[in-house]
Amino acid sequence: MKSLTSLLALVPYLRPYRRQLALGLLFVVTSGALGSALPWLLRSAVDGLDAGAPVARSYQLAGAIVALALVTGALRYGMREMMNGVSRRVEYDMRNALFTHLETLDAPYFAHTRIGDLMARLTNDLGAVRQAAGPAIMYLANTIVGGLFALFFMVRISPRLTLVALLPMALLPFVMAKLGTAIHNRFEEVQEHFSTLTTRAQENVSGVRVVRAYRQEGGEIARFEALNEEYLTKNMRLVRLYGAMNPVLALLAGLGAVAVLGLGGLLVVRGAISVGSFVAFGLYLGILTWPLIALGWVINLFQRGAASMTRLNEIFDARPLVTSAAAPRTLAPAAAGRTLEFRGVGFHYPTPDGEPVRWALRGVSFTVPAGGTLGVVGATGSGKSALIDLIPRLYDPQEGEILIDGVPIRELSLDELRGEIGYVPQESLLFSDTIGANIRYGLAAGGDADHEGAEPSAGAADERWAARVAQLDETIAAYPDGYGTMLGERGINLSGGQKQRAALARALARRPHLVLLDDALSAVDTHTEAEILRSLRDALASRTAVIASHRISAIRDAGWIVVLDEGRVVEEGRHAELLARGGRYWALLRRQQLEASIEDDDAAELAGESASSTLQP
Repeated sequence: MKSLTSLLALVPYLRPYRRQLALGLLFVVTSGALGSALPWLLRSAVDGLDAGAPVARSYQLAGAIVALALVTGALRYGMREMMNGVSRRVEYDMRNALFTHLETLDAPYFAHTRIGDLMARLTNDLGAVRQAAGPAIMYLANTIVGGLFALFFMVRISPRLTLVALLPMALLPFVMAKLGTAIHNRFEEVQEHFSTLTTRAQENVSGVRVVRAYRQEGGEIARFEALNEEYLTKNMRLVRLYGAMNPVLALLAGLGAVAVLGLGGLLVVRGAISVGSFVAFGLYLGILTWPLIALGWVINLFQRGAASMTRLNEIFDARPLVTSAAAPRTLAPAAAGRTLEFRGVGFHYPTPDGEPVRWALRGVSFTVPAGGTLGVVGATGSGKSALIDLIPRLYDPQEGEILIDGVPIRELSLDELRGEIGYVPQESLLFSDTIGANIRYGLAAGGDADHEGAEPSAGAADERWAARVAQLDETIAAYPDGYGTMLGERGINLSGGQKQRAALARALARRPHLVLLDDALSAVDTHTEAEILRSLRDALASRTAVIASHRISAIRDAGWIVVLDEGRVVEEGRHAELLARGGRYWALLRRQQLEASIEDDDAAELAGESASSTLQP
């Protein structure tokens, strides 16, 4: 069937286990052959009793039947051990391959892909593919082998009776083709909806604080119940289809049994076949019937696996837009940061075909000398984050180029480029690990995660130095387990400011040549911000830094400042120069000062009211 062609992608994963697969199939064939001999022995026993054979002969045949049954049982155990074991190993390899491939994909892919959908594919779909890679192959082989051996012995007993028994089964291929396609389509619908359901659950669990803050528990429960009810409906449609398959197959097999009973009984009466042959034929028909009924389940497994493999192949087929150069250049060793240059850079976020483009940056040019600090300031949506994201090549610009020490960053390998950078994004994400492991995350390839909570000696000095610069050392010291303190998911047991400081420490701990801070202190109070900036001045003395912030206080001491407005550089210069011009920069600072003044007045008024109420009798 055309719908099963997606399962061809399993071949490379099965190839390393071809010996186990071959041994498992050998067990299938051998157990099928020995199992088919049991009715033949029973035929000899029945005919022997009818002919008056010695009782000892019957005992011998009974012993042979028992021995054969034991050997067949052992072979069937080996069959399952091998085939199911292969499917588990294939699942293991495929899960690793999927995760490895996801790690190669870039920001544009994840910007347009739901996390819940990915989780559904990595769990539910992968399980369905495993069933197709092992149990389905095993039972299909067992069905074919058992059916062929049964047919062989049935023809030996009576070709005419065999033909009559098989006539109702001529409809089987048409039934299987129709039902198989329907199962495939309906299972795809089920899996797609399961992805939607998983996404809803994932978003609600991650955003539980927002849900409760806005008292939307009831609404979210109702929405989830509606999605769950639709999932149930789609599953019931699939179940009804699968439920109809077995009765249809059983009906076809039953019609064959009726024909055998009528014609076979007549042949026995006429003496055309013996009683023992008639009994054996009935058993062989049963052996043939069960595989045919099991064939429905096997087809169901293959169709489910094919539908899920199609969804997994969509992940494997995805390719990153941002890749390393085929023949990458290398940077010379540096002692005092790197020169960073933007030349006419224009950028817009990737959009689906047909959607209008909104440029996040246009015609941006500037140069930051080695060891210098660039401040990037502007209102929300002015393009600050986009500018920062282009430097480690989370995205590539559509216009212009970015250079480090005169080398276009597209000509560098991604590993080397990102190894030069310490990056603090606007949203500080911490892992469910110790706070020390989070700070040490970038110190070695693959991270320096410490899942047991012990403090390794490697990187300890960098870890503590970075924590001091980020003003996080006293906070960590207050925890009973210090750097071994476990954090919750996404660092949920830290405040917003603490998470930002931990992310800053993580960026500094690797002592990078180029430091990128994207509104990294937005959740920190002004006093702590001043302390951090004071420490940063020393820490960044021999490093190139780009600090993007909507707060002018965070970038006023930068060696050079650019002011962005709707993606364009509208002003640039030093703090004093920009203030003297009375332009956009001055307006931003004036507005922030007014906002701070209003906040101070409100705070003083509240404090006065509190004191007044305390003094009243």
